[in-house]
Amino acid sequence: MIDATFAALESVNDFLWGYVGVALILGGGALVSRRLGWVQLRAPTRVLLTALSLLRQPSSDTSNQQNKRGVAPARAFFASLGGCVGIGNLAGVAVGVQIGGPGVLVWMWIVALLGMALKYGEVYLGMTTRRPNEQGSYDGGPMYVLAQAFPSCQTWLPKLAAGLLCLYGVEIYLFGVIKETAATSWSLPAPLVSALLLALVILGTSGGVRRIGAISGILVPLFGLAFLAMTLWIVLSNASKIPALLATIFQSAFRGHSAVDSFAGSTFILVVSRGLATACYSGDVGIGYASIIHSESRSRDPCRQASLSMLDIALDTFICTCAALLVLLTGVWHEPVNGNLAVQVALAKTFPYMHVFMPMLFFCLGYTTLLAYMIAGLKCAAFLNAKWGKKVYWGFATVAFTVFSFVEPHHALSVMLFAGGLLMILNCGALLRLRSKIHFAPADPKTPDNASYNDSEKAGGKASCDSLIPERTSRSRRSSARRGTRMFCGRC
Repeated sequence: MIDATFAALESVNDFLWGYVGVALILGGGALVSRRLGWVQLRAPTRVLLTALSLLRQPSSDTSNQQNKRGVAPARAFFASLGGCVGIGNLAGVAVGVQIGGPGVLVWMWIVALLGMALKYGEVYLGMTTRRPNEQGSYDGGPMYVLAQAFPSCQTWLPKLAAGLLCLYGVEIYLFGVIKETAATSWSLPAPLVSALLLALVILGTSGGVRRIGAISGILVPLFGLAFLAMTLWIVLSNASKIPALLATIFQSAFRGHSAVDSFAGSTFILVVSRGLATACYSGDVGIGYASIIHSESRSRDPCRQASLSMLDIALDTFICTCAALLVLLTGVWHEPVNGNLAVQVALAKTFPYMHVFMPMLFFCLGYTTLLAYMIAGLKCAAFLNAKWGKKVYWGFATVAFTVFSFVEPHHALSVMLFAGGLLMILNCGALLRLRSKIHFAPADPKTPDNASYNDSEKAGGKASCDSLIPERTSRSRRSSARRGTRMFCGRC
């Protein structure tokens, strides 16, 4: 009965990500990219400089009253990056390649390119629709964006999104992978690992986005750079295989791939489905969780803060590509290896003590992801019920983590992909509906973050600049605005 249920769920996921996902991610991403003037392709340096101008600001800059609300932009960025860069980049990508074949990598790149625009739009709209809260920060995310996009459905649609994000926030797949890896590699009792990990999640989320950003700012660069250094060594050692591998990757992306050893083969639809699902799951494209995290930033420039989300996707995709090349170059992808251990097996062919390093890597990267997702889920639970939401959510999370940590990993991943698929439909729909309000209009990087925006939070309860619009003076000005040149706010 259980196997039949999850088999049906897999079929639903294949439809969501293989058909609906293609239309929304590729079509919606192209429309939003066009709205932004394809800035991620045309001017990536400009996007990077805009993002870095915000990261360079001091974390403790609360010299004036308007800077005291919210967390430092860098903390919000690292909290979001901690949720974006995790086990999904390693185990998730390896599983995707094992099921869909080498061509999955191409569709991951395509989703990343278009996903930059979608995630930029998510964060941008999250910043412009956020609300100040009593804790001295902000509440934002898909719930508030959907209420603006579909006013006639604002009594139930935001609640549906919040409920799905509550489900998505309990990252049962990663929790199970961390438990399994630590228990197996370190010979620890599985229930003990689960209890300790749950206690650490409670400790980490108790400090909110500020604490999660601080933890992620240490763990992600430390272990991420170590993994990238080892991957680079293996890639350079197998440099002669890369041209043939790239040819296989692109052929497989559009033709599928025949069976090889333990690899059962894949069709074109399966390749596309797995590529989209893996990239969206790893980079949280179309999910909406990132807008909840970034909305807590004290930055009052939605363009600058949203530019950081493009940097999220770029870093995430680079690590995903390294993980995919690792399992492809070493041949692990068509060996009878558990997908969660594929990267470890690939590295172990060159480096010793991987049975020690990889559990530590999985634990640290997975831990930051669990924290980021949980804080998003807690905020959504509070949105549903301010008094009891968080308490009930912790009870639900404890039960879900415990139960699914003893379930097959691919079953837990199916649940996450299902919730993510529904969130993708809701969020992409809102993005398409409100895409005329999304702009890439960065101020001069030397300009203080608060210089160009009015403090409208106090007056109207909304974010600093509710709708950046082109200065309506002539058709040529509107045309240049659509190409990504400087925009002006109607109130500033």
